[in-house]
Amino acid sequence: MTAIRRQRGLELTGDRLFTHRVRRLVGVSVVALGVIWVLAFLDDAPVWILALLGVGWALMPLILAVSLRRPMARYGLIVPATVIPLGLAGMIMVGQDSTSNGWIVMTIGIVFGGFLGLWFWFRWLPVPRVLDDPFGSARVSLIGIHIALILSGAAMVVVGF
Repeated sequence: MTAIRRQRGLELTGDRLFTHRVRRLVGVSVVALGVIWVLAFLDDAPVWILALLGVGWALMPLILAVSLRRPMARYGLIVPATVIPLGLAGMIMVGQDSTSNGWIVMTIGIVFGGFLGLWFWFRWLPVPRVLDDPFGSARVSLIGIHIALILSGAAMVVVGF
C-alpha cells in the first residue's frame, strides 16, 4: 500500500471491496437502528428522543447509500453518529429503571463505533499499521466489540421490560 493510500485509507474511496462493506452497512443500519428506535418506543421514550433516534435511523443508511457513488459523502455520517448517542443518552436518563443498564451498554457500543469511525474512516488520529487493513483481524475484532456491546445492551433492555 502506498504511503498516500495508507494515509487516506480505503474508507473514503470507491474501492470495490470496501464498497461491499458499505452496502452491507446500509442494510445493517436500517435494521439495527430500527430495532433501537422500537425499543425506545416500547420503553416510553419522549418524542424528542424518538425524533433524535429517528433522524439517525433515516440518515445513517441514506448517507451510506449516497456514499456508494460519492465516497466523500461519508463525512456526513458525523450527523447520525451524533444524534443517535444523544438519543441514547436521553434513554439513560428517562428510561425505566429496569432497562437503564441496557441503555448504558448500548450507548457505550454506539459511541465506541462512532469513535472507530472517526479513527479509521476519517483518520483524525494516526492509525497503526496493524489496524490499517479494514478487513484485518485486529480491526474486525474491534468492530466485533462494538457489535457485541450493542447487541448485549439491546438484550438487556428486552429482558428488563
